[in-house]
Amino acid sequence: MVRPLRLQYPGAFYHITVRGNRRQDIFIDDFDRRHFLQVLAEIAFIRNIICYAYCLMGNHYHLEIETPDGNLADFMRDLNGIVSQDYNKRHEKTGHLFQGRYHSFLIEKETYLMQVARYVVLNPVRAGLVKKPEQWRWSSYRATLGEIESPSFLATDSLLKFFHHRRPQAQKNYRKWVIEGLDAASPFDEIEQGIILGSPQFVHEVWNWNDTTDDIKELPRADRIVGRPTLEDLFDENMTKEERDQTIVIAHIRCGYLLSEIARHLKLDRSTVGKISQQIRKIPDSRPDPFVK
Repeated sequence: MVRPLRLQYPGAFYHITVRGNRRQDIFIDDFDRRHFLQVLAEIAFIRNIICYAYCLMGNHYHLEIETPDGNLADFMRDLNGIVSQDYNKRHEKTGHLFQGRYHSFLIEKETYLMQVARYVVLNPVRAGLVKKPEQWRWSSYRATLGEIESPSFLATDSLLKFFHHRRPQAQKNYRKWVIEGLDAASPFDEIEQGIILGSPQFVHEVWNWNDTTDDIKELPRADRIVGRPTLEDLFDENMTKEERDQTIVIAHIRCGYLLSEIARHLKLDRSTVGKISQQIRKIPDSRPDPFVK
């Protein structure tokens, strides 16, 4: 089974979801929830993590975070490891608390930060647990509004600055934005599969930052299609043969297009496209990617 690729770099933004093993509850009572938030505060401080939103559900939790130091894996290892150990000790259990590896969406700040923040705090409403987001005690919603004291790890000011430069007006706008989201589609509905939530330009930049062919090859095809440019965008009719051949590799390896799809677009035999791909990948390429803008 292919291990999911983790895209990490300084200043990256993520939506994190962690579920209980076999869908079991990971919070038995309010003590478990308070303890989780205490551990989150400690590890966020140690690992220099900025948290914009959180929501603790019954058998899973959501975080929206920024990693100034590009250390997502270290942060999640420490957080889940300590929480799991303490849970098992308190409830006299053994084995895994969490289901496999955490799921992370790399998100584009300018386009999706606010949408994901809204999505996170609306989870209890979508699940039918409450009618209004402020009725759920275990999310960042009320703290962002200033109705309760904000936990030390929650960057309320950093989120509110996207809504207005004055805090009272920003909180008013934030409340309105969240309520409007009750009838809005989830931002994740826009991408049925994948690990990147952003514009095509953002996806290009991520590829550029993580320009390791071996890692990209290990990424499942379904994860490579997120935000990918079309074949029409990739292939310019005025490009040279060398540029075309380089682009075949980009389209196949980075974007996840099948060789047969590329062949049909270029009106070439699939075997020809396959040979070009194999030949180009054996040649060290010092040319900049012409499709990263």
